Amino acid sequence: MGLIITSPLRGWATTLDDVPDPVFAQRMMGDGVAIQPLGDTVVAPFDGEVVTLHEAGHAVSLRSAEGAEVLIHIGLDTVMLKGEGFTPLVAIGDTVARGDPLIRFDLDAVALAATSLITPVIVTNAEAFAIGRRTTDAAIGACEALMTLVPVQAEARRRSDDGILVEQAVTLSLPHGIHARPAARIGEAARGFEADVHLVKGDKRGDARSTVALLALGTAFGDEIVVQARGDDAEAALAALVALLATDMGEAAAAVVAPLPATAASPLRAGQIGGVIASPGLAMGPAARLRQTEIAVAREGAGAAEERAALLAAREEVRAMIAARADGASGSVASVMQAHLALIDDPELIAAAEGRIAAGNSAGFAWRGAIHDQIDAIRATGNAHLIERIDDLIDIERQMLAVLTGTPLDGANIAAGVIVVAEDLLPSQLVALAAQKPAGICLRRGGPTSHVAILCAGMGLPSLVAMGDALDEIAEGTPLLLDAELGHVTAAPSAAGTDAFTARLAKRDARREAAQAAAKDACHSADGTRIEIFANVGSVDEARAAATQGAEGSGLVRSEFLFLDRDTAPSEDEQHAAYQGIADALAERPVIVRLLDIGGDKPAAYIPFDAEENPALGQRGIRVALARPDLLETQLRAILRIEPAGQCKIMIPMVASLDELRQVRAVVERLRGEMGIAAPVEVGVMVETPAAAMTADLLAAEADFLSIGTNDLTQYVLAMDRGNPAVAAGADAMHPAVLRMIGETCRLAAVHGRWVGVCGGLASDPAALPILIGLGVTELSAVPGFVAEAKQIVRGLSLPEAQAHAALALQCKSAAEVRALARAFEETR
Repeated sequence: MGLIITSPLRGWATTLDDVPDPVFAQRMMGDGVAIQPLGDTVVAPFDGEVVTLHEAGHAVSLRSAEGAEVLIHIGLDTVMLKGEGFTPLVAIGDTVARGDPLIRFDLDAVALAATSLITPVIVTNAEAFAIGRRTTDAAIGACEALMTLVPVQAEARRRSDDGILVEQAVTLSLPHGIHARPAARIGEAARGFEADVHLVKGDKRGDARSTVALLALGTAFGDEIVVQARGDDAEAALAALVALLATDMGEAAAAVVAPLPATAASPLRAGQIGGVIASPGLAMGPAARLRQTEIAVAREGAGAAEERAALLAAREEVRAMIAARADGASGSVASVMQAHLALIDDPELIAAAEGRIAAGNSAGFAWRGAIHDQIDAIRATGNAHLIERIDDLIDIERQMLAVLTGTPLDGANIAAGVIVVAEDLLPSQLVALAAQKPAGICLRRGGPTSHVAILCAGMGLPSLVAMGDALDEIAEGTPLLLDAELGHVTAAPSAAGTDAFTARLAKRDARREAAQAAAKDACHSADGTRIEIFANVGSVDEARAAATQGAEGSGLVRSEFLFLDRDTAPSEDEQHAAYQGIADALAERPVIVRLLDIGGDKPAAYIPFDAEENPALGQRGIRVALARPDLLETQLRAILRIEPAGQCKIMIPMVASLDELRQVRAVVERLRGEMGIAAPVEVGVMVETPAAAMTADLLAAEADFLSIGTNDLTQYVLAMDRGNPAVAAGADAMHPAVLRMIGETCRLAAVHGRWVGVCGGLASDPAALPILIGLGVTELSAVPGFVAEAKQIVRGLSLPEAQAHAALALQCKSAAEVRALARAFEETR
């Protein structure tokens, strides 16, 4: 059953990803769990020997009789305290029993002096032991089960004598590694070939057709993956899978609608319970407790044939239910349902369940066992993003068991307007609950990047997760005020608190109603300054949605949607049809098409890229187009054919020099002449690099407009890769350094009378709009669903007050200070 490691401290167990130190967060010393301590004594997590005890008294490691080695490191940078506040109670070489005290420390003194009290518990010989199960996102007592260690047995790679094995290495470009949705796409691609295809990472090997096998690889962005194929279509399968794995499979674009990064709760008052914001918003209503009941299944079956038939029949019924949800859904709901379809069709899950049935188990017991084997494998990866996807497996398990046993699933009936309070929710539960219109969601467990969090964000349903044990105290029907902007819920509020919250809600609702009523009106600030509100679109459907919300045009058409996930580049006619459809949907409003923006985190299979040590600083954006004039000219011809003439403008991505603008402008002018187009065509540049921001006056002298891509500008200014989970949460575009770059761009562009827009994620952040207007931005291109509200926010501003507010923001010392300032500004209005 493995070696049980119990908690050496009382506190809150969390993942190493939450440790603000890359040595631990990036698992340089090994995998494990972190604890936010509430107790002041470290005790032995198992029977063993004290192997090391640091002279500063802040760290101790033990070795078990089985050979497992575990380090307990109290706080961060505590070595600098030189032993002050720490009292070792053992010595190196001592034999200890589970629960024996090892170190006592002054909790308050260390908390004041250290960078953080968070205490990593690390398995330092990961080559010998893997973590099978672990406790995270939960309160834990000393000597309660924290981890289970299992010996590592290197998996032998199969070498069949049938056919020739072909293989190729590829660097993974998925921001979060292979999780459920990319695994579903990989499996779909692999099933299209007569070949046996496997992915290999280190000593782990997984069938490319199996979602769970791919999840168990525990991949991350930048990992080297070897694709192996054998069979009649081996070469074709290898090429297709390598090409697919080299892309981000749309995961970078999906991040636009993903929930906010984990946000620290504001200081709490009496009656408030803090949590992590999964989907922002405000809600009030009575608590509706949802408790999951365990579905009991018999171990022994009635015979292999009968149980197998029951399994397959249940699978078909569940598959039909999931497919029906997918057919009637869009956006994040459709994406999650597609991932569930891949799981219900997973060949390894089915084979594992059938193997257990053959051994005498019932269909339900066999399915549960097959699911939990895969859950254990995923937990053993230590990948927090993958571990959050375990809920998808549990979801499929419960749906199957409910059909097999005739058990109704939880949450079938709730009243509209309630705030659902639960241990956790499964994606299918949330989809069912959403139809009954709850006001909000509060979860004891969960994470901000789980599928439930993504669904809540896509539905606009205010939600807090990881709220801990305190949520258990909320009784059915308790009045709740859910503030998923500041990160807390207030239980049984006072009359005054309820009145104040009601006023906030009324203000928000009134703004939304006013926004919808005036959605089609032109946007001017309170003092008459014209501010254009456009929309970012990547399809005709999005363009139609933007027009419905009152978009005055599109400030960013993401043309790469035509170029990715295919084997050949789109033709001129195909591109023209797509661009014309978007232009028609926007009914002669301005349309700004960004030229092909691939490379870096968005590679295309048919454009060979040499291996790059840092793709974000290599061949991407306009550099790729200039290196491939055939692609550039085909795209420009398609754009120049759009009617009516003059509706469409051209925007150049990732510009770093004036010469790049001149080269593209020359091609545009030559093609205009060849095509007999008399009307001038506006050509602008995207400001996404510090170079473009600081030379905006040079670019503005020859460009027709400038548009700031805040997503890339932020990562380049802060040197934080937005695709790297270890640092992405810190890449906040409200950082004063980024805001100063935006302000400088506007100032320099004004020298030549050029307008400056923002088409990055910051244009969809309500807190940022007053600052952007104050800095000199006169065009905002937001996600379609935010257009009407953005207009209403701008209408409530005067340019002088926005400028004063922006000036204060530039003097802030951090993004957090800027956001606090923005919140205070909003509350005064």
